[in-house]
Amino acid sequence: MTEGMSLRERKKLQTRHRLLATATALFAERGFDKVSVAEIAEAAEVSKMTVFNYFAGKEDLVLAPMEEHIGDVARAVRDRASGESVLAAVRGQFLACVESRDPSVGMSDEPVVLRVRRLIVETPALLTRAHAFSMRSFDLLAEVLVEEGEEPSIARVVAVQLISTRNALIQANQLRLLAGESADAIAPDAVALAERGFGLLAGGLADFATRP
Repeated sequence: MTEGMSLRERKKLQTRHRLLATATALFAERGFDKVSVAEIAEAAEVSKMTVFNYFAGKEDLVLAPMEEHIGDVARAVRDRASGESVLAAVRGQFLACVESRDPSVGMSDEPVVLRVRRLIVETPALLTRAHAFSMRSFDLLAEVLVEEGEEPSIARVVAVQLISTRNALIQANQLRLLAGESADAIAPDAVALAERGFGLLAGGLADFATRP
């Protein structure tokens, strides 16, 4: 990940990771609402201003990694191959993430990832923000379809079905991980569930917007 980066860029990335890890540990120990940005800065041995140089607010110290994946589905659709449908592109991207145990589809059992997921579930402000990310993913996907010439209303109908199906699959994975199962243990079931979930859309979306 740091290959080709300058020393300055590597140090910035290290500081960002340290802030995220420190904040997550403090939030998990004491609760999101009971930890201040100043306390996070002190624990990470940086100034409070440094924290705000990297993150706009306290919520971003939990949700920044999730925010980086808002455009994943739209990107997969925009970059799909000739002859590939929207459904096939979204399904393929999801299954690839399951295979790589990507936390963006609820497939990482790393302790820090699980702590973040519990924080989000247990903190209304974070859960609301996470829901807003999902809505932004929906908007971005609909925008791609409109750019390709689809009617805005139909683009939104398609986008909501794909994003909702994907979110339901992610939640199923996360619930099992939070219950103590390992990512490797649930992976076969996650693949089977994804195949079934996306398969339910196939009757109506199988050939939708296939690229000529």
